[in-house]
Amino acid sequence: MSIVGVALFVGFLALGCWQVQRLAWKTDLIAQVDARVHAPASPAPGPTQWLTVTRQDDQYRRVVVQGAFQHDEETLVQAVTDAGGGFWVMTPLVDARGFTVLVNRGFVPAGRRDPANRADGQATGPQTVVGLLRITEPKGGFLRANDAAGDRWRSRDVAAIAARRGLTNVAPYFIDADATPNPGGWPLGGLTVIRFANSHLVYALTWFGMALLTLVGLWLFLRDGRRKRP
Repeated sequence: MSIVGVALFVGFLALGCWQVQRLAWKTDLIAQVDARVHAPASPAPGPTQWLTVTRQDDQYRRVVVQGAFQHDEETLVQAVTDAGGGFWVMTPLVDARGFTVLVNRGFVPAGRRDPANRADGQATGPQTVVGLLRITEPKGGFLRANDAAGDRWRSRDVAAIAARRGLTNVAPYFIDADATPNPGGWPLGGLTVIRFANSHLVYALTWFGMALLTLVGLWLFLRDGRRKRP
């Protein structure tokens, strides 16, 4: 019993220390993302940089692209936002540097899914888009896969959308456009939710508490054992 108690104490203590390390990592990550979101916009990574784009280093980086939209190749992705349920409008933009990037121009309700119902927002000619770099979302949403053949999308899977639309030389990320208003008010941009669960301190205190209780229980066991000896 003493060996089991010591093993449990060491195990709970190790788990608590691990959660303290995770807390430091998560706090640093939140600080990095906050710095990226509020930094001046830099040019979106071009083809020579695509292999170095990672979730850890580039997610939510503020970027800018300039080019022309291909509105006839837009894709609607199901969305639930603070503005209600509807769709993200994912539109290819041909960057002036010669590659294509998918831009999440923003949210539209179901009644605006038809581009004819938001014709004013279908901007033509050279455009400048400022937004947040986002990493592709493959495999679909929670318990709901994308249906590329049926053109029904639950997540912003860049590779799958590009293949469905026949796009080439497409960036491996997409861009969430900022809140700059579109003519006519749709799509509605700037709805990116940046939220990180950070319960590591609670977990750490729980494991340290379990370690303390194990130590107390072991002490009571040994004390009672001594009393019962002849």
